Amino acid sequence: MLHKAVQVRLYPSEQQQILLAQTFGCSRWWWNYALNKSIEVYKETGKGLSQVALNALLPKLKKEKDTEWLAECYSQVLQATTLNLTTAYKNFFAGRARFPRFKSKNGKQSIQYPQNVKIVNGNVKLPGNIGVVKAKIHRPIEGAIKTVTISKTPSGKYFGSILTETEGENPIISEGKIYGIDLGLKHFAVVTDGEKVSKYDNPKHLAKHERNLKRKQQKLARKVKGSNSRFKYRKVVAKVYERVSNSRQDFLHKLSYKLVSDSQAVIVENLHVKGMVRNHNLAKAISDCGWGTFTNFLAYKLERKGAKLVEIDRWFPSSKLCSNCFYKMGEMPLDVRDWTCPHCGTHHDRDGNAAINIRAEGIRMLKAEGSAVSAVGGEVRPKLGRKSNLRHSPMSTEAPSAYAAG
Repeated sequence: MLHKAVQVRLYPSEQQQILLAQTFGCSRWWWNYALNKSIEVYKETGKGLSQVALNALLPKLKKEKDTEWLAECYSQVLQATTLNLTTAYKNFFAGRARFPRFKSKNGKQSIQYPQNVKIVNGNVKLPGNIGVVKAKIHRPIEGAIKTVTISKTPSGKYFGSILTETEGENPIISEGKIYGIDLGLKHFAVVTDGEKVSKYDNPKHLAKHERNLKRKQQKLARKVKGSNSRFKYRKVVAKVYERVSNSRQDFLHKLSYKLVSDSQAVIVENLHVKGMVRNHNLAKAISDCGWGTFTNFLAYKLERKGAKLVEIDRWFPSSKLCSNCFYKMGEMPLDVRDWTCPHCGTHHDRDGNAAINIRAEGIRMLKAEGSAVSAVGGEVRPKLGRKSNLRHSPMSTEAPSAYAAG
C-alpha cells in the first residue's frame, strides 16, 4: 500500500471556527488529563496506562458534572488523541523521541479524525456537528482517505492534512545520477554528481526578517499581559515567523525536488544537529538552515520515486580525506576552506572535496549491500571502508571499517 498526505487550506465559517475551537479545547484537555493520569499511575505502580485503559476513563468523565462538556466532542477525535499519546509514550521508551509534553492553548492547535471524512464538491466534510468546511484543494485527492488532521496556526490560518492510501508498491530504479551532498552554513549544500560540483548558497531566512521580528517582539512585550491588544498583536508576530517558515520550506522543497528528479540515490552525512546547536555562537544559524527537514524531504521524495537516501556515519572524515589518494589529514579547523594534499599535491576546496568523499562512501555502502547502482561520474574507492548506517531506505547495511574517524 502507498500512503500520501496532501495539505489543503480550510476556510471555516465563524460558527465552524467556534465549534473547532471547542474541539481543539476538548482534545487538548483530554491529552493533558490522560498524560497526567499516566504519570501518576506510573509513579505508583511502575507501569503505564494502555490505550484501552485510557479510553475506558472517557465514559465516566462525560457523565461527571465538571467534565460533561466532553460529551459534546466527536468521540473519535478523543480516541485519536489517546492513540497519539500512547504512540508518543512508545516512541519515548524506544528512544525515538523525548517525553510527551503537556499542551498549551497558545501556539498551534490540532485534532485528528480517523475516519468518516469526505470530499464534497471540492470541500471537506467533517463528521459530527461541524459539517462541510470550505477548502482550497490544489491537487486531486487520490485513493481512500485514512485520516485527516485539522490544524490552526498561531497566525489564525486553518489547514487540513489528508492522508490517503492507494494500492501498489513504490517502484525500484537503478538508473540516474548519484549525488553526494555536504551540508554547511556558508553554502547550504555543496553537491556533486561525480562530474561537477555545484554550490547552493545559504538563504539565511531568519536573518532577513530579524530586524522586523525584533521590532515587533519589542512592541508585543510592551503590551499588558492578558489584554485584547496583546492577544491580537501575538498574531502579528506569528505571521512574521510563518513567513520565515514558509520561505524556508519553499527553498528546501525546490532544492530537494531538483536533486531527486534525476537521481537513483542521494548521499548525505548523518549530522548530529542536536549536539551542534549546543554551540551558542552557531545555534541560531544552524537551526535556521533546516538540515533535518531537508533530509526528511529527500527521504520521502526518493522513497516515492523508488530511489534511495543513504546517510553515512557522522564521524566519517569527509573533509580531512584526500579524494584523490585517500590520504587523511590530522587537524583541520573550520576556518581552513581549502588545502593541498601533502601526499599527492592535489589542491582541494574543503566543501567540494567533502562532497566527493561522501558520494564515494555512499556508493561503497550501496555496493556492499548488493544494490544494483551505476556509479556514473567517478571511481568507487576500495570495498573496505568505515562502518556506516543506511537509513530512510528499505534495507540497512553494516560494513567493516578501515578508515579511522577524525
